[in-house]
Amino acid sequence: MLGRIFIALCGLPGFKKTLWRAWYEYLAGSHRAPEWTFMNYGYAAPGAEALALVEADEPDRHCIQLYDHVAGAVDLKECVVLEVGSGRGGGSSFIKRYMRTAQMIGVDLSKNAVDFSRAIHRLDGLEFRVGDAENLPFSGSSFDAVVNLESSHCYPSFDKFLSEVRRVLRPGGHFLYADFRDRRNVEAWRTRLRSSGLAMIHETDITPNVVAALDRDSDRKLDLIHRLIPGILRPSFLDFAAVRGSALFEGFRSGKLVYMSFVLRKPSLDEYR
Repeated sequence: MLGRIFIALCGLPGFKKTLWRAWYEYLAGSHRAPEWTFMNYGYAAPGAEALALVEADEPDRHCIQLYDHVAGAVDLKECVVLEVGSGRGGGSSFIKRYMRTAQMIGVDLSKNAVDFSRAIHRLDGLEFRVGDAENLPFSGSSFDAVVNLESSHCYPSFDKFLSEVRRVLRPGGHFLYADFRDRRNVEAWRTRLRSSGLAMIHETDITPNVVAALDRDSDRKLDLIHRLIPGILRPSFLDFAAVRGSALFEGFRSGKLVYMSFVLRKPSLDEYR
């Protein structure tokens, strides 16, 4: 109930960004569980389990498989890559280590999350910065790829975010993106993506894959929440984490909520001519 009240308040003019930031600062910046480095709903599919992971990464397999599905859609080896909404840093670390980027930068609105990520993920060529998705702190044409996963539904202006993605991408660069929406809003979502100035290369409805991952990962998330979250806040966190039986889990399972992944590309200089 508390989580649904909070979400409703976030819909009021002037409240959304301030309230979401306060909630997210608490969630993303907690230092009580250094092993908790991913915040996404995960991905499960035939063949995905073949992804070879080091032993330390195995507990986060389903969350990592979502990053592999989204960011692995193009070859990122030796690329300069930006993740917008990097959270607790696990995704950016995975991309840097497994996809062998030349440079990986994670940007997040939460200073607490950035401080946590800097302390936990110490790798050459990986850095974390505080930044706003609607006003990215980078020059134009700085990145070969931008990754954004399960974050954009929180942004006050999705169109400003898309404009910033297009600005910081190099010509020919890719936007590797996944998120969810109410089924009633999916067509409007697609329309805004197609009107962004980025070419739509591929889209996939991965809702069944996300539901399967949520179901398999539910017990682990329950354990984390019961260890980390004060009792009065647990009901809203159980909703937020989409554990088995929660409103969000049932929304995905019933098809009311749709989870999509997309590959978009900024036109090359030849295509502009």
